[in-house]
Amino acid sequence: MRIAIDYTAAVNQTAGIGRFVRSLVDAVIHLDARNQYVLMHAAPRPEALFQFPDRPNVSRRGLRLSERALNIVWHRAGIPLPADWMTGPIDLFHSPDFVLPPLRRTPGILTVHDLAFLLFPECAEESLREYLLKAVPRSVRRADFVVADSENTANDVICMLGAPPERVAVVPGGVDPGFSPVKNPTVLAAARRNLGLDDTPFILFVGVIEPRKNLRGLMDAFAILKSRYRLPHRLVIAGGRGWLSDGIFQYAERSPLLHEMLFTGFVPDADLPALYSAADVLVMPSLYEGFGLPLLEAMACGTPVVASNAASLPEVVGDTGPLVNPNDPDALAEALARVVSDSGLQADLRARGLARAAQFTWQAAAAKLLAVYERVGAAHRVPAGA
Repeated sequence: MRIAIDYTAAVNQTAGIGRFVRSLVDAVIHLDARNQYVLMHAAPRPEALFQFPDRPNVSRRGLRLSERALNIVWHRAGIPLPADWMTGPIDLFHSPDFVLPPLRRTPGILTVHDLAFLLFPECAEESLREYLLKAVPRSVRRADFVVADSENTANDVICMLGAPPERVAVVPGGVDPGFSPVKNPTVLAAARRNLGLDDTPFILFVGVIEPRKNLRGLMDAFAILKSRYRLPHRLVIAGGRGWLSDGIFQYAERSPLLHEMLFTGFVPDADLPALYSAADVLVMPSLYEGFGLPLLEAMACGTPVVASNAASLPEVVGDTGPLVNPNDPDALAEALARVVSDSGLQADLRARGLARAAQFTWQAAAAKLLAVYERVGAAHRVPAGA
């Protein structure tokens, strides 16, 4: 088959969905040498830095229109400019970033990462929410098959958007091979020095700074941790600014513990293993997540995790760390204090986490996605002589 994939998110987004798409597509094209792949993408943003996959069965189709222009044409103005006209003849088209462009007769596969815009509308800017409210349900209706990152998201797509269960599959994320425990004292010391931490222990959060991540709740829990448990730890929040992040920074600035918190900004992938390994614990207190890659990455680096019990996060964590109500700062503070204060518990969670993370590979995810490609391709294949 000749399969086109919209690679725009991989080109323009450094973290989150962009990294998810890059890792999954790379695993697919390394696993599958039989099919041909056309990676189509909008014109890269000026600041975009990416390395395009170099494989014999991969071709690139860059468009002159920007991502914003394509969204206006396809999803706001509703102009029926077929994506498969731009790619050339193909057998399947896969859009891995929420929305499916117009197609002529080519079967379309859509990946929906989460439905936060429906479940937590207050956590996204109004213009984005209005766009997603129109474009995502319409894309799900038009898609021949829907892929979700987790069972939780798959269930949301079925129950909230009416997708037929037999046309929905789960393809979870994986852990890149570069995420493993960093034990070199020099490397760990450098990671701490770059943060200005010296030997101070710290609790780590990794993710885009936006309301859905529940960072206000995390800061409340951190205040309880410092006052009630008298722990020496600092709170390191690593991630770039996302939607509606101003209120989060204003909340931090009003905190008497601002000097104990460190906002690093975006951290490059290459620096993350040392950062995870240097932390006493990774915390993800999100109100909602479609998957939760930082949890897997931290576990793969031998770092214990504490997470919210909401949405897909229990699927990722399993029995490898405490799961708490994201709306209960006391419970979150108690779980963090227990993990960082008990060396025996840390060792147990570290071993459980390493074993759990090993179960999530991009190769396994690629095999599941290839099964979807084959299934959809077979259902739409024209019999010989027809």
